[in-house]
Amino acid sequence: MHNIDIELVEMTLDVMKYTINRITNTSPEMGRPKKEEELKKLVGETITAEGIGGERAFELFKDVLVKATVPIDHPRHLAFVPAAPTRAAIMFDLVTSASSIHGAYWMEGAGGIFCENEAMKWLVSLTGLPNGAFGVFTSGGTAANLSAMVTAREQWRKNPNNVNEKGLIITSIGAHSSIKAMAQVMDVDVVLVETKDLMTGDALQEKINALNEHQRKRLFTVVATGGTTNAGIIDDLSGIAEICERENLWFHVDAAYGGGALAADSVRHLFNGIEKADSITIDPHKWLFSPYDCGAVLYKDPDQAKEAHSQEGSYLEIFKDEGAHGFNPSDYQIQLTRRLRGLPLWFSLAMHGTDKYKWAVEKGIELANLAGTIIDEDPILELVREPGLSCVLFRRKGWLPYDYREWTYKNHRDGFALVTPTKWKTGSDYETVARFCFINPDTTEQDIRDILKTME
Repeated sequence: MHNIDIELVEMTLDVMKYTINRITNTSPEMGRPKKEEELKKLVGETITAEGIGGERAFELFKDVLVKATVPIDHPRHLAFVPAAPTRAAIMFDLVTSASSIHGAYWMEGAGGIFCENEAMKWLVSLTGLPNGAFGVFTSGGTAANLSAMVTAREQWRKNPNNVNEKGLIITSIGAHSSIKAMAQVMDVDVVLVETKDLMTGDALQEKINALNEHQRKRLFTVVATGGTTNAGIIDDLSGIAEICERENLWFHVDAAYGGGALAADSVRHLFNGIEKADSITIDPHKWLFSPYDCGAVLYKDPDQAKEAHSQEGSYLEIFKDEGAHGFNPSDYQIQLTRRLRGLPLWFSLAMHGTDKYKWAVEKGIELANLAGTIIDEDPILELVREPGLSCVLFRRKGWLPYDYREWTYKNHRDGFALVTPTKWKTGSDYETVARFCFINPDTTEQDIRDILKTME
């Protein structure tokens, strides 16, 4: 199976033809999932002792399996946090895989890691972090948040009195679900600040003051959000930074979704205070137009991350020799083995320039504001709150949760759009509402109007 023969050549040509057709299609088919038993009936056994051959396997993927998926870059995919990787980034994802480079250590991957680091310098520059700050690309926001929090906890445990203590994190009720998941992995507790909108410095201070003596001793970090995934809300980063400095707490900003907006001049001021963070999460595979999976964690002091994450092993010692000196990404996050996730971003940035990135991010914000205006003018629709970054929450007057679900399923079944409902706290209860999240600059005003028309 490692032979280079005519079958491999033909399969390579088939793959390239498929890839060219796919990346030049601006409105791919809106696939929808099928039950596992239905897919099994359609494709049969694909893993066999003798193999079914590349041509047959690829045929099944193209004709059946890919049609049971939703393309994340469809212009009417406005659910969750979609993505819209540039064609350049997609092409270079192929190059990254074909080049077969191990991206953990400089000794093996110097050229590729250099490219990643060039892209990382741009990310760091967007945040305004001080000289010496740097970061590394991860598999996504969860891995980035976990890497940052492990670093924070290890710094906290430098105090011998904290070695056997179970750590405590404070974040807001609007924080991403990965914060709670990460806390479970680390076996730390989470205290939530109840907020209707953004987490303010005053609300954080009140929560800290309400901790008992032992809880305060266990508290080691505050996680603020730089753009909630539900509504695009940015916490009071400046106020939170001041409190973290005064209380001697690690200040982490989860900007996995919203971090892309750091490139947009129109909203950059909303992130004031992020430059004081000890660590920041940004996902280029969300709003910076990279393919999955590409997250990033940035540190004010990377040496603190290296202390926490650098792995030891007899077969790894060669990577630390004089002749292998360079930036080793594995030293700054939880993963040892890693692909060069930042290479597609680097190529796309190098090809297009940062000005085009600014334009594309601004486009998402413009689309959200446009949708807000259209909703305001429609008598049967109502904004829940003003658009936040590229997120729009709105309600269809008179609808119940069932109506939103059926609307979602019908549009998806029809292959028209994927727009899903969410929950929003209204008073003491949670209300089901509709939600748009704009990432793709190919989405048009007509797309917005056509989707809203399906609510009539």
